Amino acid sequence: MFNKIQLITYLERLGCKNMTELTALVGNELKGLVAGIHLLPFYYPFDGEDAGFDPIDHLSVDPRLGEWLDMIELGREVQIMADLIVNHISSKSKQFKDYLKHGEKSKYANLFLSFDKVFPKGATKEELSKIYRPRPGIPFTTFKFEDGSNKSIWTTFTSNQIDIDVNSYEGRNYLEDILNRFQRVGIKMIRLDAAGYAIKKKGTSCFMIPETFEFINDLTEKARQRGIIVLVEVHSHYKTQIEIAKRVDYVYDFALPVLVLDTIFNQDGSNLRKWLKISPRNAFTVLDTHDGIGIVDVAKEGNKAGLIESSRLDNIVEQIHINTKHQSKKATGIAASNLDLYQVNCTYYDALGRNDMYYLLARAIQFFVPGIPQVYYVGLLAGENDMELLAKTNIGRDINRHYYTKEELNVALQKPVVKRLKELILFRNTYPAFNGEFVLHSTEPHILKISWENHKYVATLFSDLKTGQFEISYSDLSGKIIKKSF
Repeated sequence: MFNKIQLITYLERLGCKNMTELTALVGNELKGLVAGIHLLPFYYPFDGEDAGFDPIDHLSVDPRLGEWLDMIELGREVQIMADLIVNHISSKSKQFKDYLKHGEKSKYANLFLSFDKVFPKGATKEELSKIYRPRPGIPFTTFKFEDGSNKSIWTTFTSNQIDIDVNSYEGRNYLEDILNRFQRVGIKMIRLDAAGYAIKKKGTSCFMIPETFEFINDLTEKARQRGIIVLVEVHSHYKTQIEIAKRVDYVYDFALPVLVLDTIFNQDGSNLRKWLKISPRNAFTVLDTHDGIGIVDVAKEGNKAGLIESSRLDNIVEQIHINTKHQSKKATGIAASNLDLYQVNCTYYDALGRNDMYYLLARAIQFFVPGIPQVYYVGLLAGENDMELLAKTNIGRDINRHYYTKEELNVALQKPVVKRLKELILFRNTYPAFNGEFVLHSTEPHILKISWENHKYVATLFSDLKTGQFEISYSDLSGKIIKKSF
């Protein structure tokens, strides 16, 4: 894996119509900026009810975007990461349609997880209340079969996303077929999407239980046998992330986005420093993704303390709403059709009140903390909340999923804040110190000082959080110290 900036994007929302155009964009306008791309679902259909995370056919590229040969061409420019959607498949898939038609006689019957597979004798209210779900209600949908019978099926996210029985022979084969396809087309890295929900067991929360870790271990080993690196996506208590990191190639540092906001809003890097002393080093660092800004990743869980004290965390969320003139409130929680009530939906640029200095400081922190930095396409362009798209779809996360035209993309790339961000990215991609040792300096709470040292090369980020101003100093081959303000 290249220790350089990675881009996470939807293909069709970055001023491109297909993979050929994206390949051209990477080789021209974005040349030198991204070493890899996490290409969000491009399977058929890429524009389903959950923006491609409800695949009808996980083995095919949506023909409107291209084909596998185009993916191979893109892979010659950058390293590609693809999603392996482990928990569910679309209700419109041929497999589920066949199941509705033939019932238990369908060859796909064992692919799906029904209520009675987990609760053969039924479930008590207490057992159902234990099940963790990212949205209100119970995770089941009743479907009517062709013979007139009804059956309750697990649908953790939406009624269109049918949960897979990953412990069945058919479920294991389904996932391995996808891995085999990825291997054949040269995809070197995958993100396990919704892996935390994949295992269901009576009497448990059905989320990140011990058997889930075993499942992740097993799937990770199967990927590694095919030369594929695994990134696990789980929003949960920070100690869970630390535990997962011990078992896989990479995890997300989902605590970082809120900790950076905490550092800037409160002019105090204490919580961030505490995290950096224990955070997994095999991490992808993010400030923004196609989902919202996760709160559970820094919050307390039961009797387990979080990374940020509860009242302070509440104030951070409220400050985001103030900075966005309450646009984020319209897109968060029960205000819109959200799958996750524990995230704040808005662009990171808006979360910081569209303040260029604070935004660049936030990115500088991201690029200097341990891990491989991943930048979301809207964040790369310092994008603003798309209230028009939110009003059109009433899907909270769409506030941060703007469809850029080619013209909008070119204009955004010329914005002063984006030009300075590109300078930061090029520095992070090319300066040798970032392949060395991380140094966290002891300072007063309002001072943040982070360094990387690699023999003669030393890079330091210094910021007085009371002003938000920062500078980066680095040494050249002769040992001369060069200071640069962004």
